[in-house]
Amino acid sequence: MIVAGTDYIPIQPSGEFTSVDQFGDLLINSDPKKLIYLRDVAKITRGYQDPPVYIQRFNGKPALALGISCVEGGNVVTMGDALAARFKELKSQAPAGIESGIMALQSVSVTKAVNGFVINLLEAVAIVIIVLLIFMGLRSGLIIGAVLLITICATFIVMKSQGIMLERISLGALIIALGMLVDNAIVVTEGLMVKIHAGEDKIKSANEVVGQSMYPLLGGTLVAITAFGVIGLSDDSTGEFCRSLFQVVGISLLLSWVTAITVTPFLCTMFFHAKPKIEGEKEEDPYAGAFFRVYKKFLSICLRFRWFTVAVMIGLLALALYGFQFVDKTFFPPSTMPQFMVNFWLPEGTDIRETEKTAAVIEKHILELDHVTDISTIVGQGAARFLLTFTAEKNNSCYAYFLVSVDDAKWLSKLMAEVQKYIDETQLNAASVVQAFEMGPGGGAKIEARFSGPEGKVLREIAEQAEAIMYADGGARGIRTDWRQMIPVVKPILSEAQARRVGIERPDLCKTMQMSFDGTKAGIYRERDELLDIIARAPENERDDISDMNNLQIWSPAAEKMIPLRQVVSGFDTVYEDSIRFRRDRRPTITAQCDQRTGPATLLLSRIKPQIEAIKLPQGYSMEWGGEFENSNDAQAGIAANAPLFLVTMVLIVIFLFNSIRQPLVIWCTVPFALIGITAGLLLTRQPFGFMALLGMLSLVGMQIKNAIVLVDEINTQLKIGKLPFTAVLDSAVSRIRPVSMAAATTVLGMMPLLLDAFFKSMAVTIMFGLTFACILTMIIVPVFYVMFFKIKWVKEAQG
Repeated sequence: MIVAGTDYIPIQPSGEFTSVDQFGDLLINSDPKKLIYLRDVAKITRGYQDPPVYIQRFNGKPALALGISCVEGGNVVTMGDALAARFKELKSQAPAGIESGIMALQSVSVTKAVNGFVINLLEAVAIVIIVLLIFMGLRSGLIIGAVLLITICATFIVMKSQGIMLERISLGALIIALGMLVDNAIVVTEGLMVKIHAGEDKIKSANEVVGQSMYPLLGGTLVAITAFGVIGLSDDSTGEFCRSLFQVVGISLLLSWVTAITVTPFLCTMFFHAKPKIEGEKEEDPYAGAFFRVYKKFLSICLRFRWFTVAVMIGLLALALYGFQFVDKTFFPPSTMPQFMVNFWLPEGTDIRETEKTAAVIEKHILELDHVTDISTIVGQGAARFLLTFTAEKNNSCYAYFLVSVDDAKWLSKLMAEVQKYIDETQLNAASVVQAFEMGPGGGAKIEARFSGPEGKVLREIAEQAEAIMYADGGARGIRTDWRQMIPVVKPILSEAQARRVGIERPDLCKTMQMSFDGTKAGIYRERDELLDIIARAPENERDDISDMNNLQIWSPAAEKMIPLRQVVSGFDTVYEDSIRFRRDRRPTITAQCDQRTGPATLLLSRIKPQIEAIKLPQGYSMEWGGEFENSNDAQAGIAANAPLFLVTMVLIVIFLFNSIRQPLVIWCTVPFALIGITAGLLLTRQPFGFMALLGMLSLVGMQIKNAIVLVDEINTQLKIGKLPFTAVLDSAVSRIRPVSMAAATTVLGMMPLLLDAFFKSMAVTIMFGLTFACILTMIIVPVFYVMFFKIKWVKEAQG
């Protein structure tokens, strides 16, 4: 760069290389009598990195992979459709012999999942409306159905304005909330129907019913929303994954309350009409039916023998607590996407080209299996992140990853078992895990035992004990440690006295060894806008032979010539060292890992956990569990951190509603008994208790309290009009059995489509069975606890 007046002018001399062939014209000596060019002593080629860092294959052929992500706030389905159209255009322009395929296209799975959930949502709406029409009558059913559709449409509008997308969680949340969306409307419709049919003024009736139930319904709605809020504010990755569940449920339930106190009374006053009165005819009792009479009599018996009723319920609760230990535990269920993956490890230090050869054999076998459509193989590292919940393995020359696509997800279990068996029988020195994708956060080995301490050798010995326990169980596979095996390391012994005489130091020795085998970076070659490393190294036949290292030539500054390595190296030591070491909280940490062969990982963990924890650790060493156990605990800890706040909020809402302590106590004392229905449901359907089931249990608390609030509020109303306490309790329960039962029935039956979805199935079972029993609790135990807490005596005449 020179300065010319007020300007800077760059200087660019000519002579730079424009092709690889020009490197051969470089002179490597300055003797004019004997010209030696680089091409005379070296072979110059342009090629790929050797050995490669990773290798990509598709259906058994070398491949290049292109990853495309959606922009923030973009529509993945729109992007996928545009991408598919562009691929179709480019296919005709591809050179001969070049083929293209798709490893994973998220828009296809998203479209399929969303379409399936939309169908499930429509089915659920239809089920709820049919139930309402059957049990509430034609007019009541149509009114509540219309209010439900208005609420759903309004929810979609708010979701759009708040940027909440339609995906598995948000659509599932709508189905979960569907039954609860009609709860408020049922209460208002029931109250208006009874009053209008009795001949009371429509407007006056609407004002009375809405005025009486508005705040209790708001309180119950807020309690139900708060129960879902535990996951909504969790800062764990699981909380982030499920956040739209809380958002959609909160929006829809608040809107359901608004429509219940506005649209519902408007429609009821339009379509309900008083029955014409015949002179001399007795006023018809709306609760004179056989069902109401049987329930009233049975409840009266339970209230009379209140202590026996409570004792029976406590016995059932104890039985449920005992039975819960037989419920399988898990974190998130496996995905139903028609793909599975294989993680494969050869012994540590294996050449990546050897790993590729082994991977090609496995790849060929998998491609020959029925129902396999495609297979993508990545050697040396994991795949690019193509799924939110996927975490790739770190770079390692001994590692291979297979992504297998099948024509139908129903073949996943059979194919995974076949592939696992084939690898176990043919690759005896390898570790492998064949598994489906998870539907939620997680990743990595299912079972991990982490040991931390100061000495790596001691840590390895401890981890080997843990591995031995895993092997002995027989139900574990893919047993390994994250430090992997120790690898042989060749250490030349430098004779320092001889080296100093010839002017050679340790860095010179290292540089010579590197150039003779791996190769050393000699410069950079610019090719258009790319910078390519220039690597100098020995010929391949010399690099492959380590037996003649003594005769390697090293430059001696003192002698000004090349001398054999044996003149400065007294010998070579071969030792075994760790090629990988991990630290956790700045302490060396080794992790013994495995996965279960069959069933949930918690069963395997329950067998090996006591044995591994019994390993005697030296002073200064510690052990902790990772894997699914840690992921589940972290997710539950995220919930537990927020649970006290939301629990207190729910309690305060109920206290403010009734302005007392005893009535909220009556309501909250019934909550633990919901476990009876939950345990029974999970055991009968053989569903595991995972994170989604935990959310279902928390949301069930909100639903149960909401129903109990409606009943207790009705008791207060009956007392205000002057009824005797026992009569008020009995009559309130009878008048509320239909809305409470209908609310439970619509929620339970509306969730039936979720039984077909692997992700929400355990949650649906938890809510369906739990709420069914909670309905019984509300209509039996709440009145029983009420008469016990308020010391109300049984009155025979109240049976009516």
